[in-house]
Amino acid sequence: MRLAGSGRLPLLLSLAALWLADANAPGTAMTTRGINEQTRISDYTIKGRDLSTPGPYLITQDFNQQTEENISNLTSEVYNISISGFSSAPVEKKVIVDSPVNIELSCSLARTSTDSATIEVTWEKDNETIKVSNVTFSEAKNVWNTQYILNIRDRNQMGSYTCAFKSEKEVRATFHLQVPQIDGKEHHVVSYVGDSVVLICKSVKYIPINWIWYMSNGSDQVAINDSLMPDKYIVDKKYGNTTKLKILKLSEEDDRSYWCQAVFKLGESKGKVYLKVLTYMVPLKPFLAIAAEVIIVVTIVFLYEMYSKKKQMHAEDEKDFEQIEQLKSEDNNGVENSTTRQRKV
Repeated sequence: MRLAGSGRLPLLLSLAALWLADANAPGTAMTTRGINEQTRISDYTIKGRDLSTPGPYLITQDFNQQTEENISNLTSEVYNISISGFSSAPVEKKVIVDSPVNIELSCSLARTSTDSATIEVTWEKDNETIKVSNVTFSEAKNVWNTQYILNIRDRNQMGSYTCAFKSEKEVRATFHLQVPQIDGKEHHVVSYVGDSVVLICKSVKYIPINWIWYMSNGSDQVAINDSLMPDKYIVDKKYGNTTKLKILKLSEEDDRSYWCQAVFKLGESKGKVYLKVLTYMVPLKPFLAIAAEVIIVVTIVFLYEMYSKKKQMHAEDEKDFEQIEQLKSEDNNGVENSTTRQRKV
């Protein structure tokens, strides 16, 4: 019995070692990963996706489906330009776009009985011909129509789109797709050394997703980081339709140009503020100039009067001298006459 019991113990230990080795073998790990993959595949099956292609394609397909859903959820806008005839001048129209949108651009040209029956219609983007299928053309009784459908998703699709009607003559109409502009793109602000000043930029009707302020440094533009210089710059309301930059303790070095940049989903728009920093002597310069002119005029008048008085006194002295000499000559003549009379007697 002791031999049998002692023989069973090594046998049990051997079986346990084999079981542990099987559990840690590579084949077992692969089997576990296969189970996980089957679980994920069953999830796709529940969602109704096609399982005939690998998993990554299914993810891409799901992304495309989401993109199509996003396109359908976007608003649609229609813009039209009517052209009165081939003799018309080129027509232009601004289209403000701040976020992704579906846009239909439409051109209509009124025709006359003398116009040719054949006409060529083309569309251009930034002076390059567009060759796409989403351009349509129709001919009514007295009007030619053409439409171009755009799904604006990124800034590369912004620009100028032109419809051109060509026959013996040519007439064109252009849509300028651009982001909202800053209200009062350029303005001037004047302040004084030691004071504080607030620079303001505003986007009318549209709210940017961010505002960024820059200042000129020679020919470069340097972004203003108010968190690094809180004792100098304070940026207020970064995410509204209005932004404010407060500059503290102005010095003559702050006399420069500043830019506010409104960031939209489809591009950026900039406004410029010219800041003129004056010393307190500057307003006094006109007064000092006027005072100097007054002093000069008064001095000239005073010197002229002095000269006139001196000249007058000199003239009076000469007159007195002449009178005295005349009296002396008269007295001498009187003495001579009396002596002559005595001698005759």
